[in-house]
Amino acid sequence: MVDYDEQDRRIAGVLGSDEVPEVNDQTLIAYLAYLRNSLSFPCLLTGIEDFEWEERYVFGHGSKSEYERLKESQPSHTDIFELLGFDEEIDQGYGILASVKRVKDKKSFTLPLADLRDRDEHSANYQLLDDYSVWFVNNR
Repeated sequence: MVDYDEQDRRIAGVLGSDEVPEVNDQTLIAYLAYLRNSLSFPCLLTGIEDFEWEERYVFGHGSKSEYERLKESQPSHTDIFELLGFDEEIDQGYGILASVKRVKDKKSFTLPLADLRDRDEHSANYQLLDDYSVWFVNNR
């Protein structure tokens, strides 16, 4: 069960504010600096939900065989990724971009961090990433 008031306090604290601030270049840069200093490695990630390109297949409108073929070259929300680091540039639309390597075939991708979560729900990384995702999605 998520205590949303406590989560808001954590997020505001990360950004040095009394209230949860809006997402902008300055707050994204501050959040990125915080995550760089706070996340522990190795950090294994997976998708929170289907990635944008997967929607037509996950909701049954696309071919199952085509989806399986595309998952060989595209990242899937069901994949396991190792977090390698972050792009230097932030993106207003996608936020912090994560450099990841898919565990099963070592293919590298750049994915929006807000679309990812730690595989271990009991790790400190899980909460750090969840707080970031909630803030980014709800405060743009």
